[in-house]
Parts: sequence; C-alpha cells; structure tokens
Amino acid sequence: MKFALNAPNFGEYGDARLLAGLAREAEESGWDGFFVWDHIAWSGAENYADPWISLAAIAVNTTRIKIGPMVTPLPRRRPWKVAHEAVTLDRLSGGRVILGVGIGGREREFDFFGEEPDAKRRAAMLDEGLEILAKMWSAEPFTHKGEHYEITDARLTPPPTQRPRIPVWVAGTWPRKGPFSRSLRWDGYAPVTADASPFTPEEVAEISTLASERHEGGELFDIRIPGSTNGENPDESRRRISRLAEAGMTWWDETLPPSGMSLDEARERISLGPPDIG
Repeated sequence: MKFALNAPNFGEYGDARLLAGLAREAEESGWDGFFVWDHIAWSGAENYADPWISLAAIAVNTTRIKIGPMVTPLPRRRPWKVAHEAVTLDRLSGGRVILGVGIGGREREFDFFGEEPDAKRRAAMLDEGLEILAKMWSAEPFTHKGEHYEITDARLTPPPTQRPRIPVWVAGTWPRKGPFSRSLRWDGYAPVTADASPFTPEEVAEISTLASERHEGGELFDIRIPGSTNGENPDESRRRISRLAEAGMTWWDETLPPSGMSLDEARERISLGPPDIG
C-alpha cells in the first residue's frame, strides 16, 4: 500500500519551482509519490504550469518518490512526443515515472483548440496512441499505419530505465466498463466517480475482483483511488483508508484541491505525511 499526493498544475500551483519544492517536502515527509495534473483550460483558472517541465523540475529535486502526470489526455498530444518526454523523464528520475493516461474529460480543452471533440474517437486515439508508446519504448524500429496515426521506420533510443517499459495507469469514470477494460491491458487503473463522490470499499472490491480475473499482464495491477483526508482526524482517516486497502486499493492519491484549500494548508497537509494504517 502506497501513498501519493496529487497537485493541480494551475492557480496557486501554477509554477514549476513551487511544485518541485512541494514534491521535495512530500518526499521528506514520507509520501511515496507526487503526481501532477495536466490541464490547459480549467474553468476559471489562471497561471498554468506545463506538467512535463514541472515534472522534470520535480525529478531533479527528489530521489525516491514516484512521479508522473495524473493524468495526461493522450488524444490531445502526439504519442511519439509523449514517448520521448516520458523516456527522458524516466531516465532523468532514475526510473521513477508512472504514466497516467485518459481520453480527457474536459470538453473545453478540446473545443477551444480545435482538437477531436468526439469521446468515442478520442478513445480509439488513446488505444492507438498507447500501442505507439509501447512500440517506441521497445527501442526497436517499427512502422505503424492506423486510423489516426501513421509512422514510418521510427525508433526511439535510449529506452526507458524501467523495463520492459514505463508503467501505464489508465484513467476512467467508474463504473463505465470501457476505460476499465482498457486498463486491464496495462499496469493500473485510476478511476474517478461521475459525481466526484468518495469511493466505497465495496466499489474498490469489485474493481479488484474483476482485475484479478481479467488482467492480461500477470504482474501486479495497481488500483489508485483518489480522495482527501483534509478535515478528518487521524483515526477517521486510518479507518477509511484501511478499509479501502483491504478491499484491494494499492495507491491512495491524496488530492490537493485547486480551491477550498490554501497553499499553506496544503503544505501543512503534506508535512503531516501519509495516514498511518499500520
């Protein structure tokens, strides 16, 4: 069972140097991961920091914790560029990257910039893009001709530090089965609920049972559950997270919300460290 922090890349957090400092504080306080949002048009938000440049700053300011975008909407990015960025970050960090991906849930971030508006087409782009990532990370030459992307005689070297490749967690709204089924071809599932309500142990147990029956990889399959313990007493947090862990959660992802929590309050939450569940 591991514990991460999840920080926005805009508003008070929209500064790469600040995010790197928070990540260092998180590492010193016993957290296992520090993940960064990937948004470019959050309603009402200003002061955006590029997540990949921020993650590079985080990589050189930490030595132990896992890092990565949580999540990057692969259909509004070029998969070969993400492949290069992820490998560079993985090697810079000494093999600490986890890549969170999804189709993108903020329609304005596609509409505003003339990107693909249809969710079903974006889902197909995600599947094809993930296939390209895996091929590029193999460091072997390949050609790809698909519905959305065409690549001729590409080869990416050096490969990632992590072998056979960088772990990929697929995001999706639970209980929609499409994103969950996609995640089972990779390394983990990063679900959210449609109404942003907290996950119950029963929901996590269902996810865990289905994953154990269907996961294609044979390796550990991570289940990352987002949430907040802000305002809870330690005993309450311990009980809630223990129940989720017993149900099959492998990562608790503590959200630092873009509103309703000041930066000083976020620092205080970070300094307290992850909940002690024994």
